[in-house]
Amino acid sequence: MASREKSGSLVRGRHILLKALDDDTVDILHDGAILQIGGRIEEIGPYSDLAKKHSGIEVCGSADDVVIPGLVNAHHHIGITPVQLGSEDMPLETWLTHHIRHRDVDPYLDTLYSAFELVASGVTAVQHLGGMKPGPVRSWPENASAIIQAYVDLGMRVSFAFCNRDQHRLVYEDDDVFIASLPEPLRHKTSAFLQRTHFDLEDYETEYLKPMLDRFGGGKQPLVRIWLAPINLERSSDRLLGLTRDWAHKYGIGIHLHLSETPYQKEFSARQYGKTSIQHLDDIGFLGPHLTVGHGTWVCEADLDVIAKHGMCICHNASSNLRLRSGIAPVREFVARGIPVALGIDEAGLNDDRDMLQEMRLVKHLHAQPGIYQKPLGAAQIFQMATEHGAKSIGFGSEIGTLEVGKRADLVSLDYKRIAAPFLDSEIPIVDALIYRAKTEHVSAVMIDGKIVYRNGKFANVDRDHTAQKLSADLNRPLRADEAARAEFSREVFPYVRDFYKDWKLPVPKPFYHLNGR
Repeated sequence: MASREKSGSLVRGRHILLKALDDDTVDILHDGAILQIGGRIEEIGPYSDLAKKHSGIEVCGSADDVVIPGLVNAHHHIGITPVQLGSEDMPLETWLTHHIRHRDVDPYLDTLYSAFELVASGVTAVQHLGGMKPGPVRSWPENASAIIQAYVDLGMRVSFAFCNRDQHRLVYEDDDVFIASLPEPLRHKTSAFLQRTHFDLEDYETEYLKPMLDRFGGGKQPLVRIWLAPINLERSSDRLLGLTRDWAHKYGIGIHLHLSETPYQKEFSARQYGKTSIQHLDDIGFLGPHLTVGHGTWVCEADLDVIAKHGMCICHNASSNLRLRSGIAPVREFVARGIPVALGIDEAGLNDDRDMLQEMRLVKHLHAQPGIYQKPLGAAQIFQMATEHGAKSIGFGSEIGTLEVGKRADLVSLDYKRIAAPFLDSEIPIVDALIYRAKTEHVSAVMIDGKIVYRNGKFANVDRDHTAQKLSADLNRPLRADEAARAEFSREVFPYVRDFYKDWKLPVPKPFYHLNGR
């Protein structure tokens, strides 16, 4: 046993939150410990018993810690935020066009920037949804690999998917029709801009997906999963969606799809298909347990039954939906139907950073229906969304998300004394204290796959200050010629993108505690 334990440790806690048992209860071990060997949880029990049984093994944590499963950010895109790059919040349909003027950011450094924030708030795993880059498909693995390598170097778990699209690339209309509606001088610029991201659908499998699976799949990188992500229904043809479904089945991987995020997207489906987005996807055989839906803000009541029937997950992005005026998703209705709900911070949270502890608190308060007799979402439900359901939604459900023997040792220690200071009544459950009061400064240590990657404000594998210096140097420079040209194009085309939607009839939202547009 001694030789095996050289690669192991004992994680001690005053309170160890193992897993949610139901909507109201979390299984908690008091004055306990977790034995991990080689990144696998081998034993869980009273600290005194395990310390005696495994004397001499390294002990992490203390009798004043709260230990929880690693949190999961199930929907993430970039590091430097849109605000930092010059785009204030606005509705998604115009916001994305404004993004065109952003300067290029080194993908490796950019990824580390937000990964530092995520880990410091207790996140151990993330669904990273990368963006299409100009150039041939064969060039995409280089960009994707740089992003993944940043997570690997930091020691973080990542499910990576490269978002692709093949239609309606500026507005929810055929590209050629929209280009023809523009003034003559702008038509050529727009056509040339869109041509830079054109690709043949078959090339995606041979030039991108297979090389990425060859490099990172099959256990070559245990912390990495490769997923698929047609960006959203509006910008993905039925053929792209069908191929994506087939690739998912062929390679045994999952799909993350932005869906019904905005009222304009709800209206698009009514115009395009005469039915909801979910109903159309069901008709073409796209739905199934391999799929996680990002947002789902504007689904209707009938959609919920279809989602539940197919065993899909939904990733709720509360901060993003508020910042971009997209609406408030019917999370209470998701939960009532037993649909697993995960949490994502998307491009940035309310503080323009990536703080999962704050995101959990926001979700807790956002979905409280007015009235004395209406039961809000409970702390145990929010805890499960950020852990077990998050892991399931990004393809790591069998490995992480709960603290159980046999699972990987992804866990977070928080300083209970600081959470409770200067006083916390003993009647307040520990999980409620976590949801209501925990902050990033209370995170004392983060372990991923049995390795400490963050402790007492310091990262074990990558120097945060040095990374920030390199990133600052990369960004504080004059615009390159191609960046300046892209920014000018964005300014020219923006008014036409904005005006495209002016006559659209949008659904009128009910009060937020009802289904939007029911």
